[in-house]
Amino acid sequence: MTEIRHLPRAPTRAQTLLAGSGIGAHRHDDHQIVYAAKGVLAITTDRGSWIAPATRAIWVPAGTVHAHHAHGELELHLVGLPATDNPLGLTEPSVLTVAPLLRELVLAYTGAPHEDSPERQRLRAVLLDQLRAAPQQPVHLPAPADPRLKALCAILHADPADNRTLATLGAQVGASDRTLTRLCKAELGMSFPQWRTQLRLYHALVLLADRTPVTTVAHTCGWSSTSAFIDVFRRAFGHTPGTHHHR
Repeated sequence: MTEIRHLPRAPTRAQTLLAGSGIGAHRHDDHQIVYAAKGVLAITTDRGSWIAPATRAIWVPAGTVHAHHAHGELELHLVGLPATDNPLGLTEPSVLTVAPLLRELVLAYTGAPHEDSPERQRLRAVLLDQLRAAPQQPVHLPAPADPRLKALCAILHADPADNRTLATLGAQVGASDRTLTRLCKAELGMSFPQWRTQLRLYHALVLLADRTPVTTVAHTCGWSSTSAFIDVFRRAFGHTPGTHHHR
């Protein structure tokens, strides 16, 4: 069993993670904002996985056991906040939209000397104000518990382009489409089509971080056309997938 490190303080710093590397399972007594200004960041907990390109950050509540993984070379920015500072009142990991001002505040706060100066206190106050205004984004893959649903999710993780119906997939994992529909709602908090779209977006971000061509990503992840993929991606993330190749 992997040992879970306990870090009382959540660090505030900037660091680089090489593609494919990560930070093992740990928890801290503070909240933390985790932001990748370059690359694509994935955070995994026992509740599932969250993924964020450079227009998103991940909120990790105090006490949450989590691990980081870098897709592409990652320019990582960590902001630790005391457990009393929770501007959005979030008790679960969440993906937040990072507007240009919030991005610059995070970069400035993690890059500045960490002494508790009046200037730094003002910077932190503005950062918290911007966090309060940051919309949440559901770029989240919940982890199932039921073995039949686990088997279904594993099939699609292995091949996101698998377009078989829920009934056909259900026959393979030993459950009816009706049962699987119920389990998706109960355990994943979304419908099967919604979950499959989240899975495909997740895989798309990983492939884009490795500079895979957009047309290849669309095909590999199961979209019927490149234009259909670009449309779904833009609605989910606010920018086109080709943007990732210019970061």
